Amino acid sequence: MDCMHPIVSSKKMENGIVVFWHEKDDKNYDSFNFSELIDMKINALDLLERPKSYAIDVEEHKLIVKK
Repeated sequence: MDCMHPIVSSKKMENGIVVFWHEKDDKNYDSFNFSELIDMKINALDLLERPKSYAIDVEEHKLIVKK
């Protein structure tokens, strides 16, 4: 099963960022706290300003920068 999905939008929350992606006809979301983003070497401001530059690995609960 393909668990990598492009991020379509993101939103700042109190302790982190929520990211959204489409899977079939559903809009799904997952949240990452700032500590998780730092551990993954993800720039939070960049994630908020350019969410379409990222993808999410749902099964691993990880974000990656798309090339």
